[in-house]
Amino acid sequence: MGSCVIIGAGDFPTKEYPLYLLRTADRIVCCDGAFRSFLRRSKSIFGQERLPDAVVGDLDSLPKSIADKYRGIIVKIDEQEDNDQTKSVRYVLEHYKDVDTIHILGATGKREAHTLGNLSLLMEYTRAFGIDSLTSTPTIDIVSDRCTAIAVTDSCTLEVGQGRPISIITTDNSLKIQSDGLEWPTDDVVFDNLWKATLNRASKDAVSLRFSHPSMALIILE
Repeated sequence: MGSCVIIGAGDFPTKEYPLYLLRTADRIVCCDGAFRSFLRRSKSIFGQERLPDAVVGDLDSLPKSIADKYRGIIVKIDEQEDNDQTKSVRYVLEHYKDVDTIHILGATGKREAHTLGNLSLLMEYTRAFGIDSLTSTPTIDIVSDRCTAIAVTDSCTLEVGQGRPISIITTDNSLKIQSDGLEWPTDDVVFDNLWKATLNRASKDAVSLRFSHPSMALIILE
């Protein structure tokens, strides 16, 4: 089994942890808008030029000259119902059966709408692909220089470290989440807006969340 990194067209990571995930990945897939950024940085990251295993998207942001030069790894998907991040996730699930971990880099930054959309898609993947960031195979997360985001579908315990900032977001306003290990408990929170349980902090090394029913929630760890 192995890991795959998907690179989006947001802010390319500069911190050691996301770059470590990239250097050690068994598979690399670029959304088409990120391919040129990857080419510019690959030698400094890997010590030599390395191409991704695939470049996935509708090619609307990739010059024809580059698409022609690297046509052996280009995967054009014309449909417009999904963005390039989702197309890339689907491609990995269909073509790399040996992958048990998917890290998405470059999903945030540059455009706030893309950041919000890409983060929320982690919750959508629990429904569309059955991917839970903690319990499924493969697991999936979004990693940036500032945070790690995961999606969970039921009660869980997270080993986060005391004092770590943590935000909980869900679109299910019927969901109740009882918490242990948070500075501000979520027991009485009504999730009728995205900000309701954001900017919290772990008061213990482990944070336990107990869902009133199976649902989906986005956890952002800074």
